[in-house]
Amino acid sequence: MTTYRAPLDDIRFVLRDVVGADQLPNLPGLEEATPDVIDAVLAEAARMSETVLFPLNQSGDAEGCVYDNGVVRTPAGFPEAYAKYAAGGWTSVTAEPRYGGQGLPGLVNFVIDEIMISGNMAFTAVPGLSHGAYNAILQHADDDLKDLYLPKLSDGTWTGTMCLTEPQCGSDLGLIRAKAAPADDGTYRLSGTKIFITAGEHDMAENIVHLVLARLPDAPAGTRGISLFLVPKFLPAEENGAVRPGPRNGVLCAGIEHKMGLHASPTCTMAFNDATAWLVGAPHKGMRAMFTMMNVARLAVGMQGLGVAETAYQNALAYARERPQGRPLTGTGANGSAVPIIEHADVRRMLMTMKAQVEGGRALAYWTALHVDVAMRHPDPAQRQAADDLVALMTPVVKAHLTDLGQEVADLAIQVHGGYGYIRDTGIEQLVRDVRIARIYEGTNGIQALDLVGRKLPEGTGRLLRQVFHPIDAFLSQHAEDPAAASLVTPLAKAFGRLQRVTVGMAQAALADPTEGAAAAHDYLKLLGHVTIGYLWARMGLIAKAKAGGSDAEARFHDTKLKTAEFYLQRILPHASAHAAAIAGGATAVMAVEPEAF
Repeated sequence: MTTYRAPLDDIRFVLRDVVGADQLPNLPGLEEATPDVIDAVLAEAARMSETVLFPLNQSGDAEGCVYDNGVVRTPAGFPEAYAKYAAGGWTSVTAEPRYGGQGLPGLVNFVIDEIMISGNMAFTAVPGLSHGAYNAILQHADDDLKDLYLPKLSDGTWTGTMCLTEPQCGSDLGLIRAKAAPADDGTYRLSGTKIFITAGEHDMAENIVHLVLARLPDAPAGTRGISLFLVPKFLPAEENGAVRPGPRNGVLCAGIEHKMGLHASPTCTMAFNDATAWLVGAPHKGMRAMFTMMNVARLAVGMQGLGVAETAYQNALAYARERPQGRPLTGTGANGSAVPIIEHADVRRMLMTMKAQVEGGRALAYWTALHVDVAMRHPDPAQRQAADDLVALMTPVVKAHLTDLGQEVADLAIQVHGGYGYIRDTGIEQLVRDVRIARIYEGTNGIQALDLVGRKLPEGTGRLLRQVFHPIDAFLSQHAEDPAAASLVTPLAKAFGRLQRVTVGMAQAALADPTEGAAAAHDYLKLLGHVTIGYLWARMGLIAKAKAGGSDAEARFHDTKLKTAEFYLQRILPHASAHAAAIAGGATAVMAVEPEAF
């Protein structure tokens, strides 16, 4: 059996000392988001995750979802857990007060996501998709749709989905065939098949709101001809002034997938047959509206990698402390007995790798999330633009780098457990199976890398990249002459120098041949991810050094934080050199073998 306790001490450290969450109450509309309020909310989130969601994680995986003639039944306890989740207000954390929401910062929701995902990744898929649907409707639908659907998504009585993929198209949405024809009453009739639809059908809420990409009769070819539609499972009806589910719409779940992991999350094939639909946004502008939802989802998927990694690390650490095996290389155990495996250098290497990756990934995620709030609410347009640039740049990095991290840490947890990690009883192998999908959906990690190199870097002649490069450069300049900071600053300076040189060289090569940028994309995303986390770790190390002292617990926390920073910068950041070298190798070796010769 696995265990999980929300790492609230580390979360508070990152929020308060690293990313500066204390500035949130200065943003319009977030005046009540004080540290005390945030602490209280996160304590309740920890309780919800630890006592309600986490106990269902292994049983939900073992039982899975059941499909029967269009009906999907989730595992025992899931509908009741969702009722508690919605009643606790967790579906409305960032929703606007006018739609029944709490209006809390997006940063707070990121932290809640991590905590809930650590407890039960499969469960969180349902409210996670609803959050994305809420944002897409809020930003692109007309007022009538907002007034009808947003309160229901906010209070959790209705859930949402994102219906993009079809049998013939995954990432290439220009191949979509679903059609929507206008009806006489101002609605549309939508037909088509969508696959891999998370929570497309389930028994946890009274209605499901599908956001569906489809083509109008006059649609131009490709992605320019895609529109976004809202298709409810049940058509809304009013009764005594209240909105409730009315007649069944023309949408049916035709089956669910049998998957490697996430067995408790239904992945559905959805058949739309002359379903009543409402246009969201302008005709043929569906991709712009859907990207609102997809960008939220990509950041949320990054949190899935982080959340699973935290649980994997906690359980590997607990096992390493308890499992006696082998003798120390220097000296002997008591009476020559075996020592806990945490005493062995290679196990310590794995644990330190896990710890440094998780805590560094947390800093990256929260740092990005803070800028989401600044981009939305800061009164200064220049500050909003700068924050939006950083979020745009880091979204593919958060999604891809943190899900790679989640897979690596979960795999290391199996290695620490040895044979016991490979069997189901410990629950560790489930973490590996569950987190594997995070590197695939919402745009594969390869697509995230192509987005970073092909779209984000060239935008504004490198304008987005400056939001990361300038803070790192300023930090290095500030501490360049401080010998006490050398163990942190020197490795970062070397890696940052490589990143700068590679960026210039890759950009020049890609201008001459776009294949050069595509071939380098994966390594460049990893390089940028490592260096950015290295920057955050160097900052955390200096903060921890400055806060040395206090109680025994505080002193131990900050001393450990400093040592973990040094480990990341000395043992993990050097991986950036390998990525830089691979990029320098160019595209020739990647493209040299003809397809027929493989």
